[in-house]
Amino acid sequence: MIVVMKSGSPEAEIARISQELRESWSLTPEQIVGRHKVVIGLVGDTADLDPLQIQEISPWIEQVLRVEQPFKRASREYRHGEPSEVVVPTPNGPVAFGEHHPIVITAGPCSVENEEMIVETARRVKAAGAHFLRGGAFKPRTSPYAFQGHGESALDLLAKAREATGLGIITELMDAADLEVLAEVADVIQIGARNMQNFSLLKKVGAQDKPVLLKRGMSATIDEWLMAAEYILAAGNPNVILCERGIRTFDRQFARNTLDLSVLPVLRSLTHLPIMIDPSHGTGRAEYVPAMAMAAIAGGTDSLMIEVHPNPAKALSDGPQSLTPDRFDQLVQELAVIGKAVGRWPQNAPQPALA
Repeated sequence: MIVVMKSGSPEAEIARISQELRESWSLTPEQIVGRHKVVIGLVGDTADLDPLQIQEISPWIEQVLRVEQPFKRASREYRHGEPSEVVVPTPNGPVAFGEHHPIVITAGPCSVENEEMIVETARRVKAAGAHFLRGGAFKPRTSPYAFQGHGESALDLLAKAREATGLGIITELMDAADLEVLAEVADVIQIGARNMQNFSLLKKVGAQDKPVLLKRGMSATIDEWLMAAEYILAAGNPNVILCERGIRTFDRQFARNTLDLSVLPVLRSLTHLPIMIDPSHGTGRAEYVPAMAMAAIAGGTDSLMIEVHPNPAKALSDGPQSLTPDRFDQLVQELAVIGKAVGRWPQNAPQPALA
């Protein structure tokens, strides 16, 4: 249930209403400041409450509405249609993810292999226009014999790459036991597809302050994905970014997964959370990544995650879907054309001429 305040409502009155709802109605009010109005989200047992009774609390209340979706805090209704933003502090300055902000590009290798490789890749993707470096320190792999990442030592290498470039760091958390050490380096904590419904892990990242990038599970419905986000939001962390990375369908001969770009308009109608598209995992083939990245921007994504490796043929994981730094340079130039056309390209982004 949400309480929509009239434009110009005094802060003192909003505070008084929140206090009364908490003390007299046993509800937990959460204030949401939009562009034009303030909305008070009500969490608790609201099933039997009469919205008209709540509306009588104050003449400054414009209307009281029920949130019909099962994912309450993640629902767009919860913010009265206002999109949220996730602002991430980085050494290069704050970067905002959201519908009303320029496209945010994240790039880097699937896994951190050595210092020279990760620092050089960070320099190249930054020069091309990336805002964040992605790199796996802990890697979930289908085979127990495949490269699992270098763990904590790889976090040290990511820290060196951030120091060298000022890029923000996005890296995956697999085990709650690693949360504290990983959060010292990560600016955004990634929850991978295999852990999307690891509810105890979702509660842990929801109870800390770092923004969370939640990837869609390989076979997850949109409802299941948004309910997973609800776990993080309900635990107290409002900074969640949703990442579509392809789902498993019946045809895997030509692509690793099916990149579901239809989530862009669907999520826009359902949730206020920022959206990221990962065309690298979504296709599994480097030659398909540019087309899907451009389609994602045209479709309205807020962010992209692109895998980049200096030598994909020798990558320890996911080489076939990784772009070389030179191809990434070219791709960003191609993306700029579409980004400018839809009014979402960063003003200060590097603007090399197309060949």
